[in-house]
Amino acid sequence: MRYDVRERVEALWAAATAGDEYAAADAVLATLDAGVPMETLLLDVVAAVQSRVGQEWVANRITVAQEHTATAVNERVLAALAHHPSVRGNPEPSRGRVTVACVHGEWHAFPARLLAEVLRLRGWHVDYLGAQVPTPQLVAHLHRTNPDAAALSGSLASRLPTAHAAITSCQAAGTPVLAGGAAFGPDGRYARLLGADAWAPDACAAADLLAGGPLPRRPGSGQSDGGPPHLAGHEYATLTRSAGDLVRGVVEELTRRVPEMEAAYAEHQLGHTADDVAYVVDFLRAALYVDDPELFASFVGWMAKMLAARGIPARVLLSVLDALARSLPGFPRALATLARARATATGG
Repeated sequence: MRYDVRERVEALWAAATAGDEYAAADAVLATLDAGVPMETLLLDVVAAVQSRVGQEWVANRITVAQEHTATAVNERVLAALAHHPSVRGNPEPSRGRVTVACVHGEWHAFPARLLAEVLRLRGWHVDYLGAQVPTPQLVAHLHRTNPDAAALSGSLASRLPTAHAAITSCQAAGTPVLAGGAAFGPDGRYARLLGADAWAPDACAAADLLAGGPLPRRPGSGQSDGGPPHLAGHEYATLTRSAGDLVRGVVEELTRRVPEMEAAYAEHQLGHTADDVAYVVDFLRAALYVDDPELFASFVGWMAKMLAARGIPARVLLSVLDALARSLPGFPRALATLARARATATGG
């Protein structure tokens, strides 16, 4: 049966951005009735709409409230599909058991939920633990259920240090780890660096990899040797301990050096500025942890694009980078990372 996936995407997009979960459910169920396979519906329609939600928010074409609304509707759509008779009545025998979870501090659970539904479609028993799973609780679950693999999801690279702790803890519990999500880099470079047993770029690839048999254990997997020597090095550790003071100092300097901030910003706006500076510091810490200035440069490029869409001049972000550099005179790796990011933000 022929069907137009783009038409189905537009129907779900319209319903999700309108906050109409009933219309959204009708749209996806009609898509199933039109003969679209469930996995295609999940990955080429629902996932495509959710990706568009993020892109439209970055471009400032939808508000934070609209982004949250659309995400909530899409989550309800996934729940409706998960309980559809065509899924619940799937006769395929169980392939094994997989735990799917977001690493601690990671609230973007949609990619992990998509993976969980694709794995269920393919006959796996899935324990979906959701967003922000503390590592001790994750390990306790692994000891209780003894799954074939733990699929760990991370969307923000700032969570790589906690992802590393989760990976090594799972392996120490005897469970191989499949890593996925944007946090691990477009080619999985950070998954390999942090010792994950495997990496997959998307839910379909992850399901294919798991179907191929037990995950191959990487050399040294499960050993608590701390990983490569630069991980959690001096600059990262010191910056982590002093992050709060660093953020406060940068915000105070910005209010002195950026006239419109001191003259016009209300207290809540200064609070938002502090949150943004803390976000920048978290990504700087992550770049130091994995010893990759490109991680931070890519983040700064993304942030510059996001701020420009909101009419915030580039000099504000550059002022943050410069203030950080002045606050870190004894941190050569951090200074080199900041300099690289500044060049990215200015097109240099």
